[in-house]
Amino acid sequence: MLRTSNRVLTGGLALLFLFPLLWAAVASVSPQAGTAQTSGWGLGNYRTLANYQAGIGQYLLNSTAVSLMTVAFTLGVSLLGGYAFATFAFPGRDLLFLVTLAILMVPYATLLIPLYVLLNDLGLQNSLVGLALVLTMFQLPFAVFMMRISFESVPRELRESALVDGCGNLGALLRVLLPAVKPGLVTVGLFAFLAAWNDFITPLVLINDSDKAPLPLAVANMRQQVMGIVDYGATEAGVVALALPCIVLFLALQRHYVRGFMSGALKG
Repeated sequence: MLRTSNRVLTGGLALLFLFPLLWAAVASVSPQAGTAQTSGWGLGNYRTLANYQAGIGQYLLNSTAVSLMTVAFTLGVSLLGGYAFATFAFPGRDLLFLVTLAILMVPYATLLIPLYVLLNDLGLQNSLVGLALVLTMFQLPFAVFMMRISFESVPRELRESALVDGCGNLGALLRVLLPAVKPGLVTVGLFAFLAAWNDFITPLVLINDSDKAPLPLAVANMRQQVMGIVDYGATEAGVVALALPCIVLFLALQRHYVRGFMSGALKG
């Protein structure tokens, strides 16, 4: 009886969370006045999205490039940072870790103008690389925390045996410990990808060239027609285009994602 109740509850919650996405998917192909799909069901709104300015292919390419760079930068830094915090004892380690986590309490929108000035001085303003670096900075506190607890959940004897067999600290990390913290890496990478893929405020401030805009920014710009009328059909098509890669990626990695979150709880 309890199992049935749990299934009914979780099923109801799943439908509740999926309803907005299903609504957007239906609205993107249904007839609506003032859209490219004024009669009958079809893909007129998707054609509007595909042909907007530089084209959806360019905007998808921009979003993919920024997201993949953000994932790569985040995984590289958080892997080494989490390994250092979990493995080595050095003066001020815990204080430095707390300072890293304290960045989470700073509203990231307040940092965008100083970062805009900094990137402009470095020649990275209005570039996808600069955008990826800023998004990486916002992801690092959670990512370092996640990787630290992942490494702490691995038995210390595993690293010690690797050192005895002749591996250095970096060799032990890459050859022995890296497979053991794979769920944590997947969790960090998934969070970084979703944050970069869906972010709107950061590219709005840092990207000036419309051809370099990621898809969320392009969809926001496209929704306005003449006289301030909103093209809801094309907007809904953009929502579906944004959501589908996230859903596919999450479903493909959900097993590792759950194990990554459980790694800290199972420590010891």
